[in-house]
Amino acid sequence: MKEIYQLADELGPLKVIHVHEPGIDLRGVLVVDNVARGPSIGGLRMAADVTTEECVRLARAMTLKNAAADLPHGGGKSVLVGDPKMPPAEKETLVRGFACALGEIQQYIFGPDMGTDEDCMAWVRDEIGRAVGLPRAVGGIPLDEIGATGFGLSHAIDVAREFIDLEIEGARFAVQGFGAVGKHASRFLGDAGAIAVAVADSGGTICNPQGLDLDALFALKAEGRSVTEYAPGEQRDGEAIIDVECDIWIPAARPDVVHEGNVGRLNTRLIAQGANIPITAAAEQALHARGVLSVPDFIANAGGVICAAVEYRGAGETAAFGEIEEKIRRNTREVLEIAANKQIMPRLAAQSMARARVEEAMRYRRWHLF
Repeated sequence: MKEIYQLADELGPLKVIHVHEPGIDLRGVLVVDNVARGPSIGGLRMAADVTTEECVRLARAMTLKNAAADLPHGGGKSVLVGDPKMPPAEKETLVRGFACALGEIQQYIFGPDMGTDEDCMAWVRDEIGRAVGLPRAVGGIPLDEIGATGFGLSHAIDVAREFIDLEIEGARFAVQGFGAVGKHASRFLGDAGAIAVAVADSGGTICNPQGLDLDALFALKAEGRSVTEYAPGEQRDGEAIIDVECDIWIPAARPDVVHEGNVGRLNTRLIAQGANIPITAAAEQALHARGVLSVPDFIANAGGVICAAVEYRGAGETAAFGEIEEKIRRNTREVLEIAANKQIMPRLAAQSMARARVEEAMRYRRWHLF
């Protein structure tokens, strides 16, 4: 717990709740970081190696993301320890049990994240009546199905490319993590004329400097197969995605995939952070020193939570897409202009903007965090 307290500051976290039910091997953590702007929205992540520290960092990212998107919500995150590919019945038991354990925590609204999906959110809503990213069948906007985060990411890239004089037509991109975010970001970029030269999933990396057939890759993933089964292309290990020469590099998987040990291998002009906290602070500083433009996670990948907030207030998909486009384009431009004018890292500009919004909201609360 000492490490968790070292991550605390004047913004939070407000609550760190551990859940353990040995009877069903349920182990999970909820972090409510800050609710000054409203009840927290954040995804439920499921993986075998998730930690409390990771949850705390992700919850803070949600506080900043929601504030940067000017949403009436604070930040929170929850994690479940387990293999997301476990038998569906076992997964449903864990998700339902976790939701019940946290049912009285009204300050947190569940959403989907890595390892969970719309079905999981339907189970949560059935138990406690509080979830977003629901299936259409129960009146929700399925975030992963429509590609809300990938759609927003493509707009962040479209704005950011102007700052490095990059034309999207013919721009070469690589995606680390070809799941819900990576696939949809690739689809929107491909529709705009960009060329996928490498993608990676848990099975490894597939590369082709002449371009990959995205439809063929989508078909492989729909069948539950790895992108490494694609042909023609060069098969490499998963780490090799970092070495691919490209114009746009998109991390869309786990935290800290780019760190001090491998950041020097990146050969790109623009990074759009599709995952949450995918680059360590030291690595991001190294990229900035090299002149690589990196759009921070909580600016670039806010499409999903913007869509969730739209759903929460009862609006539909058309409103969600419009709001995602407007907010992400505006915020990306504002952050990159501040960074350019002040000669600072985009992350510092984004953090300053978001923190100012949270602190302003905190001034109106009787108890700063409640």
